[in-house]
Amino acid sequence: MTRVSRRLASVLAVLAALLLVAVVALQFALRALPEAVARALGPRASVQSIELGWTGVHVRGLVIRGEPGRWPAAEELRADHVTLRPALSSLWRDGWTLSTVVVRGGTLSLLRGRDGKLVVVPALMKTASAGAARGNASAGAAGLRIDRLSLDDVTIDFYDASVTRGAPHRLRLTDLQAEVGPLALPALDERASLKLTATVKGVQHDGSVQLAGRLTPSTRDADLKLDARNVDLIVLQPYLLKGGEAAVKSGALDLSLTARVAAQQLNAPGRVVLRGLELQSTGNHPLGTFAGVPRQAVLAALQRDGRIELQFMLDGRVDNPRFSLNELFAARFAVGLAERLGVSLGGVVQGVGNVIKGLLGR
Repeated sequence: MTRVSRRLASVLAVLAALLLVAVVALQFALRALPEAVARALGPRASVQSIELGWTGVHVRGLVIRGEPGRWPAAEELRADHVTLRPALSSLWRDGWTLSTVVVRGGTLSLLRGRDGKLVVVPALMKTASAGAARGNASAGAAGLRIDRLSLDDVTIDFYDASVTRGAPHRLRLTDLQAEVGPLALPALDERASLKLTATVKGVQHDGSVQLAGRLTPSTRDADLKLDARNVDLIVLQPYLLKGGEAAVKSGALDLSLTARVAAQQLNAPGRVVLRGLELQSTGNHPLGTFAGVPRQAVLAALQRDGRIELQFMLDGRVDNPRFSLNELFAARFAVGLAERLGVSLGGVVQGVGNVIKGLLGR
């Protein structure tokens, strides 16, 4: 055997040994993962099966029930198939690191409270928080890290209590494909990339939405681009109209928005197009408003070309306790609509000026 052959054989032997060590280490991690999954899911969870594969753990028929009286849906999460692949670093670090988590099929419910805060799978978040406290009470280092989370053909029910006085308003996204990561639970203090596409279910027709960019949930720093097309205006009424205004009979909305948040300061220019808007009949009372603008002015503009296009800007301090993105959007939409239609701003600003002043602190 030549010297080159001997060196090549040595290199191959080392590589084979390293591969064997990696496989053995991965199997150790995999054997410990099912028990960790069962603990992390919490008492409101049930599964059909947890199976150990060569490169990951497969959870089938996962259901996490919602807390009665506190959650707007019967379930926080239902997943047909979840695949978890651990990272080898889980063998020597506190907590668990998962290189990938893939969720296929099922439904995820989200709740935006009246205070504007978004709550996602609280059962898992509480378990992760408790695990972090137990694992390292002084540093809070233990927990769960997911390098990449993928959602494949998932339905999201978004319940928004910030736009209604009664039951939360529901928006449904179907056929959702998304990738996000890394996620460090429960702190959520790492900058994560996000890419999402979905169908927005409507009453008369469906629309589409795309969202991409980066964000840090704990600090709210973000750089995101949102594009929505042909969204049914009927399901968006709570975000545009106030009680007593003319209800939407039909119509579609296109929205483009680039949102940046740095040091708690929001800057988000956007563009809205209303198409095919029809308002509910008011009988013998032609007066009234739509988004704070006289109804007749809106109808007259629509008769010209069937669409209304306007630009707007959302800005303000997101750490201001009085900041409300819903109210800010409705106010800026109303002012932009009035300007676009050439309506006197006096009546509109009287209704929304105080809102803008309070939200932006100026």
